[in-house]
Amino acid sequence: MSQPASAPGTGAPHPQPRHYHLIGIGGTAMASLAGLLRAAGHRVTGSDESVYPPMSTQLQELGIHYAEGYSPANLDVNPDIVVVGNAISRGNPELEAVLDRRMLYTAAAVVIKDELLRGRHVLAVAGTHGKTTTTSLLAWILESAGLNPSFLIGGIAENFGSSFRLTDSEYFVIEADEYDTAYFDKGPKMWHYLPVTAIVNNIEFDHADIYRDEIAYRFAFERFINLIPRNGTLVAGWDSPIMRELGPRSHAPIESFGYEGEATGEHPRWTARDVSFGEQGTTFTALHDGQVWGEVKTTLSGAFNVRNALAVIAAAEAIGADKAGVLRGFETFASVKRRMEVRGEARGVTVIDDFAHHPTAVRETIQAVRQRYPGRPIVAIFEPRSYTAQRREFQQAYAESFASADRVVLAGLFHPERYTEDTAMNPHELVEGWRGQGKTADFIPSPDDIVARITPELKGGEVVLVMSNGGFGGIHGKLLEALGDGRE
Repeated sequence: MSQPASAPGTGAPHPQPRHYHLIGIGGTAMASLAGLLRAAGHRVTGSDESVYPPMSTQLQELGIHYAEGYSPANLDVNPDIVVVGNAISRGNPELEAVLDRRMLYTAAAVVIKDELLRGRHVLAVAGTHGKTTTTSLLAWILESAGLNPSFLIGGIAENFGSSFRLTDSEYFVIEADEYDTAYFDKGPKMWHYLPVTAIVNNIEFDHADIYRDEIAYRFAFERFINLIPRNGTLVAGWDSPIMRELGPRSHAPIESFGYEGEATGEHPRWTARDVSFGEQGTTFTALHDGQVWGEVKTTLSGAFNVRNALAVIAAAEAIGADKAGVLRGFETFASVKRRMEVRGEARGVTVIDDFAHHPTAVRETIQAVRQRYPGRPIVAIFEPRSYTAQRREFQQAYAESFASADRVVLAGLFHPERYTEDTAMNPHELVEGWRGQGKTADFIPSPDDIVARITPELKGGEVVLVMSNGGFGGIHGKLLEALGDGRE
């Protein structure tokens, strides 16, 4: 892995190495930032609690020390700059000590912009769904095309074995998250990322804890699109109604893409035909303005990943990447941890781990598993962990999202005390609704109880799809161990 200690866009050593201390270092973005800062020649320390793989493993492998738990004593290392993670709020004892001592502090997104992105051609991947997979795929495609990009991804890209890399390349690929920046900056992180080539896969209301309504959520993307310079490119997902509305407001040229139907008129410019799904992946013909661009073979599954692939092709073409390298990258892409990741097989049962938590992502993930494993029963186990997943206004959407699963198990809400009867999802209503449709469904709050209940039911041939955006009590390994094989 190439990680020179250099200033952004140059091969020279950084003129002023500093000591950064990251509060909340175990988060996906923060752990990756820690690695990037270390690669740029800075000293990095941090603190967090309840850090779990893969980020805990990555920090250990990098040799980056972090304190377990938050404490004013963690600041006695006297850092030059404290980076406050967006999960850290007032009342945190370490943050309170930062404020009491009047230490210099900032947000991760600001550090990323100033230390890593300025002066580079930033390829930023935004959208409600598919950001991590698309960012990982784009980074690998550009690597296969010989462009040696730097990258920052919200997950472990298996081809690289990392969520980040720093090189002296002109190109920096970054996952552009719409979640808020910090307790003192409630705007989305993606507003800091200086996009030149920007992918916006789709826009659908999410993060109800951050955005008061869909109008506010749409505005976040509208402003992001407005950041793209005239000599940049907007790669726009035309299957998304909101994206179709916002896209034409771009000051940059638009390379639109769509999976649903043929191109009509000017958009979508990139489309797919002859799509074939199978256990080994997907093949399709990519077209640009109705003309064949190439025959794509990818290990990815599902219609949503055809869209992701079209977005990546459009972005790669926008910067003139070598087509042969791009196509080679699709064939050798090894996906992302926790995105339809097969954790193991035992007694003929396949256990898959996926990060899906929004109703649309849940629906499309189940459909992708159905396409990849045709004819096999799907047992969908879902932990309502995110704010969106636990809120009542999304309940009907979740009721519909599990339509193609054969068996549904709903786990307990992650922090039920945050909600009232009026604002919380009602698991019992969901389960009764599914049972009324003739589907086998249960509400089993505890991961251990789910394992104990489900394992004896599995006869072989099932695909167990576990969906959560958290650790979910290590349920994947426990399922495999209970089935007689602890491999992960």
